[in-house]
Amino acid sequence: MNRGAMGFGSLALAGLMQKEAAATPWAPKATHFAPRASSVIFLYMDGGVSQVDSFDPKPRLARENGQKPKFKVDATVFNNNGNILKSPWEFKQYGKSGLPVSDLFPHIAANADELAVIRSMTAFSPNHPNANYALHSGHVLSGRPSMGAWASYGLGTVAEDLPSYVVIHGGQVPSGGMQMFGSGFLPATHQPSTFATASPVLANIVPRERELAYQRKKLQLLGEIDGSLAREHEHAEEIHSAILNYEMAAKMQMAVPGVADVSKESAATRKAYGLEAAYKNTRVYGAQCLMARRLVERGVRFVELTINPGNGDRWDQHGGLRNGHGKNALAVDQPIGALIKDLKERGLLESTLLVFSGEFGRTPFAQGRDGRDHNPQGFSLWMAGGGIRGGTVYGATDEYGYRVVENKLTVHDLHANMLHCLGMDHTRLTYRYGGRDVRLTDVHGELVPEILS
Repeated sequence: MNRGAMGFGSLALAGLMQKEAAATPWAPKATHFAPRASSVIFLYMDGGVSQVDSFDPKPRLARENGQKPKFKVDATVFNNNGNILKSPWEFKQYGKSGLPVSDLFPHIAANADELAVIRSMTAFSPNHPNANYALHSGHVLSGRPSMGAWASYGLGTVAEDLPSYVVIHGGQVPSGGMQMFGSGFLPATHQPSTFATASPVLANIVPRERELAYQRKKLQLLGEIDGSLAREHEHAEEIHSAILNYEMAAKMQMAVPGVADVSKESAATRKAYGLEAAYKNTRVYGAQCLMARRLVERGVRFVELTINPGNGDRWDQHGGLRNGHGKNALAVDQPIGALIKDLKERGLLESTLLVFSGEFGRTPFAQGRDGRDHNPQGFSLWMAGGGIRGGTVYGATDEYGYRVVENKLTVHDLHANMLHCLGMDHTRLTYRYGGRDVRLTDVHGELVPEILS
């Protein structure tokens, strides 16, 4: 059959593998209550987008531009603090909600009525690695399971030939390293698969064997050897995870090339996502966003996008704010705007939760002449899609956009609300580790009814 025409052997093998999927850790699991979203796309803005230049307008910065700060300034990373720096971008109101967004993000702003902007986020650390670990896992130290791994562990996936958790890597390793996306002490089956936007999308995606039957025999032999080893060890979870990951890898060799092939997408869709844009990094991020849509369309539970190198400085503009933020926004704005519209037109936005956030914000005063240092005291993010009340603003910073003065939130609150949209009670999603039941939100996390639909 494997040698037969029309690929019937491949179909038979695929069918066999799909039946086996029901017994794996990735099988769909019951939620605690009816979910509003079934998938998450996390748009990770590595480096820290400036809140006062994006979603939190502060007219007082323009009035006091160039003046010394009239408020207490906390120690910053470089302690090279200058005067008040107004935003180089103008804010306009968008949609029926009148949501204010800066000229950095005109395409995202066109979807204002779908966004819930949170202006009162805070970070646990002013340092990139620790803030990144906290954003992803709720803890400032590495080694804890990421939110994507928790979603995979708690919910499984309906994508039988794709992993439950995918990181689409734009090409720049974030501060803190790729381990921030990891599964920590959760079973290794919930580790993310890392896709690239360039070809090949995934390493070893093309089988070395000429016939699938040969590969199947190898997998069976590996399973027998590893299974025998597992029976000799009291704690064999890692070995069982390896066996399952081999099986998933074989399925992905058949499924991933189809997901990555966007040639059948319409010319209008490709253009909308920026795949024909003049700026290379718009094309790269556009391919990431389009792949993310194709993944959630096939049932992948959690997809995270990292930014492409841009001008080589992430969103971390300690100098050259206009140039750096401008180039990064040029790379991501059109693709994200297209992603929101595309999901909505396909009826997928109501079942897909979108989250746009960096690890912290930036200072309202200058670092040096034209940069902004790290600011964990208050910053903005937005959520959209399944379970979110669009066209809303929650929380507030002071007149300078420096510190939260209303409805302060932390990453624990963010994670609690994300899980809620997925139908999970964050206090009940636990894993036994180190002698206690551990959860993503530790002993914290509160729901925010104002942003939930």
